[in-house]
Amino acid sequence: MSKFFAFIYRMKYITRWALMRNTMHENVAEHSYHVSLLSHALAVIGRDVFKKSVSPERAAACALYHDMPEILTGDMPTPVKYFSPEIRSAFSKLENSAAERLLTLLPAEVKDGIASAAMPDDPELKKLIHAADKLSAYIKCLEERRAGNREFIKAEEQIKKDLLKLGMPEVDYFIDNFIPAFSLTLDELD
Repeated sequence: MSKFFAFIYRMKYITRWALMRNTMHENVAEHSYHVSLLSHALAVIGRDVFKKSVSPERAAACALYHDMPEILTGDMPTPVKYFSPEIRSAFSKLENSAAERLLTLLPAEVKDGIASAAMPDDPELKKLIHAADKLSAYIKCLEERRAGNREFIKAEEQIKKDLLKLGMPEVDYFIDNFIPAFSLTLDELD
């Protein structure tokens, strides 16, 4: 009996944005879905618009597992996680250890296939998933601000700067073509 997916399903119990007042609570399972969706979109844009060699399917699959270590570590708030290089390094080691621990729960015959998605080694793919993760956080900030929550204004400004600094044309394309619709009401989307 493997307990791996029983652990994965527990992502829904881990809340995000713990240091901030939220009008809409978000859990790690929801976030992972959004990052997977955005990773797929960025990869399609990269492939079809900018002629990059990237697999949207692989990007989506890897993104589904990108926060898997948080099942064991919880969601560490960004200001804490990046407080100093020492803390960031220690937390990175902790995340890797947690991911490796979870992967030991898999049957041998499927371990390599799932591990290759959960811990990809392609730096360009990791960069794309990181960008999708930032985009997801940016969209969360936009949604909170639209709901009247001023708590996310600074985070929104910082995350947008971070996104633009990535220098990824697929991210810029997404921001230009898709982000404006996030300010629309349901009636305006129709």
